[in-house]
Amino acid sequence: MNVKSRAKAGAAVLGAAVIGVGIMSTPASADYTTPPFRPLAGVGSDTTQYVMNGLGEVVVGTDGTTKLVGSWNATGSATITPKADAHCANIARPNGSSAGIDRLLADINNTSQSDCADFARSSRGPSTVGSTLTFIPFGKDAVTYATDLGSTLPTNLSVAQLQSIYRNCTFVDGGVTKTVSKALLPQAGSGTRAYWLSSIGVTEAEITTAKNAGCVDDTIQEHDGTALANGTQIMPYSVAQWIAQGKGFADVPNRRGESRLRSIAGVAPTTGSGSALALNPNFTFARDVYNVVPTAKLGDANIARAFVGANSQVCQNINTIKNYGFGDLSADSAPSNCGDTSTTGNR
Repeated sequence: MNVKSRAKAGAAVLGAAVIGVGIMSTPASADYTTPPFRPLAGVGSDTTQYVMNGLGEVVVGTDGTTKLVGSWNATGSATITPKADAHCANIARPNGSSAGIDRLLADINNTSQSDCADFARSSRGPSTVGSTLTFIPFGKDAVTYATDLGSTLPTNLSVAQLQSIYRNCTFVDGGVTKTVSKALLPQAGSGTRAYWLSSIGVTEAEITTAKNAGCVDDTIQEHDGTALANGTQIMPYSVAQWIAQGKGFADVPNRRGESRLRSIAGVAPTTGSGSALALNPNFTFARDVYNVVPTAKLGDANIARAFVGANSQVCQNINTIKNYGFGDLSADSAPSNCGDTSTTGNR
């Protein structure tokens, strides 16, 4: 397994200005409920659902017009029908990276509802060694902590302080022990949850203990700033999601509420301000995001055209990727590249 999530340090200043939101229209549905169904059905991560919806409008077949990608959001109705085949009717909607990957594995393992998904959106790399699945990176994201605009918590915390918060809701600041009323987390199976806990050095066993003590609430949907109920709560947040939610896109609901992104170890998660607000590629917790496909299907004409290699349709539409708040892998000094197929795993 070649996992390319990594932590990097750098210097940046967090702009105080917030992107103008504008008038939001009703969010467009990402569920293709009537034929014709697009050739590639995708499910999974909340983090990358909107950018994949956007890419679905510009990733086309060799005829230059056929849209290849149909990507179902992580939340909505309890079930979805991602393909016209009768056995794909009303399958449980996968919510999160792991759920999307499990759906793909169910297809590979030829269950009664097989071949209903062609790719899984994932904000994490492989969790087990193997070659069943190929994790194809297409953009860079980062995860930081968010607090309410009026929060009394610091706007900059160290990794050690965040670790303490997610273990017991306390941290030491200037020699004084302070308290967080609730540490929020996405549901189990979320790629953002897994990445965040790994980055701050907290185990799932420790989260279970913290939940039993009333410290952690892991029932929230990820990247939903409205879940921050008061000034002493904290939550992890995708930087790309936070940026995109403030742009007024018709298909991206603004879930930021009064949340604000905060710095970690003195490094800000964004650069610029207003319409120029962008992901800081040198932020402490930066990660690649992926489209996951069965390794055996890398040669499929539609999968190859959509996802594989720097000349794939996804990778050629870098402006769409950046417009949804994600960073450009081609500009990254690390050895990951858009469309690379060297990262594999069994889950």
